[in-house]
Amino acid sequence: MRRFAAGLAVVLLVVAGCSAVRAQKTLVVMAAWASGPERATIEKVLAAFIDATGIRVEFVGTRAITQVLQSDVRKGTPPDVAILPSPGDLAGYARAGALTPLDDVFPARAAVVGEQWSQLEQVGTRNRFGVAVKVDLKSALWYDPSRLANPPKTAAELRAFSRSRSEAWCLGLAGVPDSGWPGTDWIEDILLHQAGPEAYRAWTAGALAWTDPRVRAAWETWGELIGGAVSGGPGTALLTDYDDAGRGLFSTPPSCWLDHQASFITGAYVGYLNGHSYAFTRFPPLADVAPASVVSADLAAIFRDSPQARQLVAFLASDTAQGTWARDGAYSASRTLSSSTGRTGTRAEVTGILTSDDALCFDGADLMPATMRTAFYRAVLRFVDEPGNLDTLLTQLDTVRTGAGAKTWLDVPCG
Repeated sequence: MRRFAAGLAVVLLVVAGCSAVRAQKTLVVMAAWASGPERATIEKVLAAFIDATGIRVEFVGTRAITQVLQSDVRKGTPPDVAILPSPGDLAGYARAGALTPLDDVFPARAAVVGEQWSQLEQVGTRNRFGVAVKVDLKSALWYDPSRLANPPKTAAELRAFSRSRSEAWCLGLAGVPDSGWPGTDWIEDILLHQAGPEAYRAWTAGALAWTDPRVRAAWETWGELIGGAVSGGPGTALLTDYDDAGRGLFSTPPSCWLDHQASFITGAYVGYLNGHSYAFTRFPPLADVAPASVVSADLAAIFRDSPQARQLVAFLASDTAQGTWARDGAYSASRTLSSSTGRTGTRAEVTGILTSDDALCFDGADLMPATMRTAFYRAVLRFVDEPGNLDTLLTQLDTVRTGAGAKTWLDVPCG
């Protein structure tokens, strides 16, 4: 291949707590994908960029991207481009003046991803500082269609399903570098589908107290749904990795029946399907509210401005790069990407929701100040361990909310 003949190889590094080494005339790109299918895909994308432009790229993959990137920014040695898993972190770096505005790089972004995603990418800032490299649907319940012909699609069916099976739910709350976030996804989905988009937006903006009856009801509903219905019991969930929990869907006999997870979980399922298949149903409305879904995104941003960095970010958002993600089983917000590019079956269904006009709301924890996000993760773990302490947990969370300061919260559109 031409990139090897010309000596233009992607240098792939996995780091844990160390700074990116920046080679001369080489773009450094950092992301959280230290291993797995996502790392394999970004390698393909960067190799294609090198082939097309002759610009050298050095990739740094680290699960501890928050800690590593913050350290590098403080030392004045950030990467040229970072792909951030948290919109809240993106907005924080933008407010600190660490990012390059991308408005002139993407002057017609809404024409590609629609007005809703275009606004979501701006995460409440006046300018555009990030662009979605890949997106995911979080409001999904995954199951094996050969074993579960009729998954619950209404609030009544969801509650009845949980009551009727002691192993209704696959649940894993452990993860690196943060445990607890799969539980925050549950709370977010329930609040959105029970109280509606406006209450959800107020909550993620820090304007709705954790002790508010609507927020409290979301926690209570989660406790009702999983109480006595988690495969292996709550203690097992605390120790089970999120990407391993769904294994029970495909075991013989199945040890759980539904997995509430983001669409990226299918990358883990591939490793243990055992001849089975997966499908999903949307998280059902729990009250009379508008159709809505929780979504997440990995957003590319420029920390060291240069024509080459702008060229790379534009390429990451192009249909060429987005098509690579789609063919590898990931998801894109692009409406201009060919419908035949990895968008069939279940993938087409997920893409249809991600590119629909239904309300799309960013993952709430990802929008919150870091101190609030961490407290949320920990509260989820404590609630699963001791559900009787909910009042104390919510009061403590609200203390963190009021102490975070109004200027640290984001007001991001929800729909």
